[in-house]
Amino acid sequence: MGKVFDEIDASLQAWIEDQPMWFVATAPLAGDGHVNVSPRGHDCLSVLGPKRVAWVDYTGSGIETIAHLRENGRICLMWNSFGRRPRIVRLHGVGTVWLPGDSVFEEVVALHPQHPSTRAVVSVAVTRISDSCGWGVPVMDVVDERDILRVTAEKKGASGMNAYRSEKNAVSIDGLPGLE
Repeated sequence: MGKVFDEIDASLQAWIEDQPMWFVATAPLAGDGHVNVSPRGHDCLSVLGPKRVAWVDYTGSGIETIAHLRENGRICLMWNSFGRRPRIVRLHGVGTVWLPGDSVFEEVVALHPQHPSTRAVVSVAVTRISDSCGWGVPVMDVVDERDILRVTAEKKGASGMNAYRSEKNAVSIDGLPGLE
């Protein structure tokens, strides 16, 4: 198994959209910087074209993905099937961060349910699409989505979320600029 694809066709798009969880990997240019891998879930990802994907990025305890993308753009997204049929899909590419008011931000946010934790949109110009066997990934069942992110953001309100981002999302763990 293991194949490189020319583009995200309808079949691959359907498979990607069927996965309940995926991962984002980025790294700073500095050799001693920290590589970051973050899990993602919820209804926030869109396949926008045969070589373009984007997702609504929610507020988190860190800002690594955004900081790394602003520094160098390198990104890899990975999905793996937890169902009976094993498969791993990776999209390598160049990521761009879009903030409220940017046309891409507005385009992607409109495709998904409103979320009070939304801080940015990340789009990826995909340069490589591949899959591999996934034989080492366990078979697991998804029980439910967590609602903690939404509940916390609703409790904090818009001003509380802005204050949280100012405190936790200003710089990465390596000191790279995040969100101002």
